[in-house]
Amino acid sequence: MNKSISNEIKLGLLTVLLGAFCGAVIWMFLRLLGICTGLIWDTLPERAGFEYLPVVICALGGLIAGLVRKRYGDYPEELHQVLGRIRNEKHYDYSRMGVILVSAFIPLVIGASVGPEAGLTGIIAGLCYWVGDNVKYAREQAEEYSRIGAAVTLGSLFHVPLFGIFAVEEDPDGEGAVPAMPKASRLLLYGLSAGAAWLVMKGLGSLLGTASEGFPSFDFAEPAAADFAMMLVYIPAGIALYIAFACSEKLTGRAAGIIPPVARESLCGVLVGLAAIFVPAVTFSGESEMGMLPETFVSYAPATLAGICLLKLIMTALCIRFGLKGGHFFPLIYACSCMGFALALIVFGSLAGISDVSALTGHAVFAAAIITAATLGAQMKQPVAVTMLLMICFPVRFLLWIFISAALAGRTGILSDVNNRGVVV
Repeated sequence: MNKSISNEIKLGLLTVLLGAFCGAVIWMFLRLLGICTGLIWDTLPERAGFEYLPVVICALGGLIAGLVRKRYGDYPEELHQVLGRIRNEKHYDYSRMGVILVSAFIPLVIGASVGPEAGLTGIIAGLCYWVGDNVKYAREQAEEYSRIGAAVTLGSLFHVPLFGIFAVEEDPDGEGAVPAMPKASRLLLYGLSAGAAWLVMKGLGSLLGTASEGFPSFDFAEPAAADFAMMLVYIPAGIALYIAFACSEKLTGRAAGIIPPVARESLCGVLVGLAAIFVPAVTFSGESEMGMLPETFVSYAPATLAGICLLKLIMTALCIRFGLKGGHFFPLIYACSCMGFALALIVFGSLAGISDVSALTGHAVFAAAIITAATLGAQMKQPVAVTMLLMICFPVRFLLWIFISAALAGRTGILSDVNNRGVVV
């Protein structure tokens, strides 16, 4: 009995240390990313005075990324691959942690339309298995630590701990069914680890500065009956955007297959640089642009917002398939939100004649929430995880409607012919 209690205490302490370590790694990565991004995109252009400097910078970044990939392998792996290895192989290769770190950092700092979650989750998963292989007591708990580490990483990056838990725990083969909750002991470990990560990130932020501002949070009026009726339009629109993204991935993947390595990544860098000059809204992950949508969307034509949405989807697929890899959550949330604001402008602005900006914004935020939920629900087939994820930016009172939209989209039969990659989480 005493030995059992001792083991439980050791497990709890190691879990807390794991969470603290995850928080420190995430904070340092994002802090360094912010500093380097500021230098490359603000300080350097001001001093150089060269209009096409972004093209040069992004091409150079693509070249470096291509050389690293050619020499060391295709890193970082996408998030669904990382979680799939944890679930199925019960192991994650940690021999290339430095390579994964560099490969994850370069696309983000040169403005590729990706997020940081894929690379960071792979790094944390690998470190957890390294602990399991090198610390005697932790060897039997390596899979447990890796699942907790992945959940804490995702929860900390998106500032929604429950998203991390359900992204790891929810069965993507459940065809939209509500998942069984993890057992109480694992929930406790998740809570301890997430709390430690949050405290470390807060502490480092207070001492040395905030690492990342995170996604903006929208809070507007209750949806009206007309908004609920429009869900019949918004959900199919979200599914259509998922199909567009999946097709973009297939087409860009085929194009990438006929372009030699290094040249492929360099070309992608040039395209990102050109986009940064002519269509900056489709570069980077979309966090800052998302925050400006409610204030600026009425000044755009609906066709412009819809065009930004489609270009963002294509750019995200292009970056991932051409080697400037990263996560897709942030870019897709921003892209789908643009489409939601566009449809709201058409339906409630042009057709219904609503001129009050505050009322129009409320309709637009609801449209963005439902369309985004349908898109991610169709892709992930994890409606609870999608619902938790979207709490980063949409009001909690939308929770039920977001879940319904994600669940319905995830059960749509037409999607089985589109997603031949398996589940993308």
